[in-house]
Amino acid sequence: MARLFCFGLGFSALTLARQLSGEGWTIAGTCRTQGKCDKLSTEGINAFCFDGSAALGNDAADALAQSDHLLISIPPGAAGDPVIKQAAQQIQAAGGGMRWAGYLSTTGVYGDTGGAEVTENSPLVPTSPRGEYRVAAEQAWLDLSAACGIPMHVFRLAGIYGPGRSVLDQLRHGNARRVDKADHRFSRIHVEDIAKVLRASMARPSAGTVYNVCDDEPAAQSDVVAYGADLIGETPPPAIPFEDASKSMSPMALTFWRDNRTVSNARIKDQLGVTLTYPTYREGLAETLKAGG
Repeated sequence: MARLFCFGLGFSALTLARQLSGEGWTIAGTCRTQGKCDKLSTEGINAFCFDGSAALGNDAADALAQSDHLLISIPPGAAGDPVIKQAAQQIQAAGGGMRWAGYLSTTGVYGDTGGAEVTENSPLVPTSPRGEYRVAAEQAWLDLSAACGIPMHVFRLAGIYGPGRSVLDQLRHGNARRVDKADHRFSRIHVEDIAKVLRASMARPSAGTVYNVCDDEPAAQSDVVAYGADLIGETPPPAIPFEDASKSMSPMALTFWRDNRTVSNARIKDQLGVTLTYPTYREGLAETLKAGG
């Protein structure tokens, strides 16, 4: 029976974990709070508290040692990758038994190209400290995997959305804004398509390979908000010029608007044979609404 250990049972990792659990996989992983750990235990997922500030507990380390698939979704910080910092020894010990490992990164590592397309071979020129941390973490994981034989894969994710985490929620809560910035587009990916890509990689391991994970149509934020409003029968918010909207944006929000690039997803199709369930935000938002999100 296959066993998956997830460092960070968040939105993306948990979507995958629940799918595999329903198919008989044994799932274990970490959460930041005991409350979430307890909740996941009712679903048959063995969750352990881990926030990166202290070593992995013995029970979690035992579950890791028994796993043959590993997924890391905890982001790095200024001090480096917390999983490597606190659990490298246990991961190295488990390395010989690992059939597949994946690290969830971000397309933010490419920085700003003025809208030009990037592939997995494009230069990594992040424009924020957060992006720089990701570049360093990717390399640290690839270095660790080479040292101990873990078949590591890196997945650079675009903007993630899905039930409970989409523009539909923003519209319902009254905090959606349509920001108009000329010729600026964002790439996105539905959370279920992330799971599809990860599963395809598990079926076709290629250690050391990097994959961009995004849909087929980068789109303007204002277009996505307008489409979401139409789906739920609301009048779209008025478009606000970026120059005006940026005055009230948080520093983190501004970092997302700083970069403009088009991301190629050809590799997940050509090498993994993936056909996206939600190739654009239109299909994704329509299904999110249907699912109650």
